[in-house]
Amino acid sequence: MDRKIKINEDIDRVELFGNLDVNLDLIKEATGVSVFQRNDELILKADENTEPEQQEEALELAEKIIAELIMVLESENTLGKQKASYVISLCKEGLSYRDSNISRDVICFTHRGKPLKPKTLGQKEYVKAIRENDIVFGIGPAGTGKTYIAVAMAINAFKNKEVQKIILARPAVEAGERLGFLPGDLQEKVDPYLRPLYDALYDVLGRDAALRLREKEIIEVVPLAYMRGRTLDNSFIILDEAQNTTKEQMKMFLTRMGFGSKVVVTGDITQIDLPKGKKSGLVEAQRVLENVSGISFCQLKDTDVVRHELVRRIINAYDRYYKKYPEETQEE
Repeated sequence: MDRKIKINEDIDRVELFGNLDVNLDLIKEATGVSVFQRNDELILKADENTEPEQQEEALELAEKIIAELIMVLESENTLGKQKASYVISLCKEGLSYRDSNISRDVICFTHRGKPLKPKTLGQKEYVKAIRENDIVFGIGPAGTGKTYIAVAMAINAFKNKEVQKIILARPAVEAGERLGFLPGDLQEKVDPYLRPLYDALYDVLGRDAALRLREKEIIEVVPLAYMRGRTLDNSFIILDEAQNTTKEQMKMFLTRMGFGSKVVVTGDITQIDLPKGKKSGLVEAQRVLENVSGISFCQLKDTDVVRHELVRRIINAYDRYYKKYPEETQEE
């Protein structure tokens, strides 16, 4: 079963099809439909080994995907593999990238003048939640931009004079290695654990500007243990890798919040590095604070992964494995 689509001459075929036709391969992987070019037409050919009804559905989906890709290309002038893959995943869920207006929401600009925008619907909802709530939990797998977006929102709030200080915290929990074997004093020992926060800061602000703000103590990057006993007013406070907090640490952190402050807690409950017998403060917080007014929980998914395509596949593979062998899952 075949179908033909006519496309305008001014559409950049190389950009639409992707390098070495990678976008066409993505369409075939998602729908089973092969796409060929003939003059100014695209020929869509369904898998003849499937039922006629399935072929028709596959062709409908493939045609919708191509229409979406063309609209994205026309409005944004570029269409990389990552974006094409996300557009396809939305189409499979019956959603539209164009209608979601994802790319129109600018969080802030980097020191190089590059606009930072949400790249997925999940990220867009995450940004919206941070703007509208005083405490937000961003929970999801690696590569979904939880930390990076939180840091960008903090910097934007500081630039807009909504807060006077940015505080970034992380629990110094080992993932197999031991802190004591690292060289240097305490600060030098914990710095490797805080590196992802530094990286996000430097990327948005620039290294020199970030270091100047740190010297003035406008930006603090600290281990979670340093938070005890403090009351933080007019601050944007981020707790990263919160799945590695204990119940006591999470309660301690959340009660540091003062007037005029905003808190973002990020974590991935599938990557808990706490010793056996220790329950995650993030897991408990989901249960305890679920219905508290002013607190929002944003669940980012594998479709929100903005790293290499293999990251999403790795996450899905682990999810399937742990569903099949639940006894292998790390205890809470």
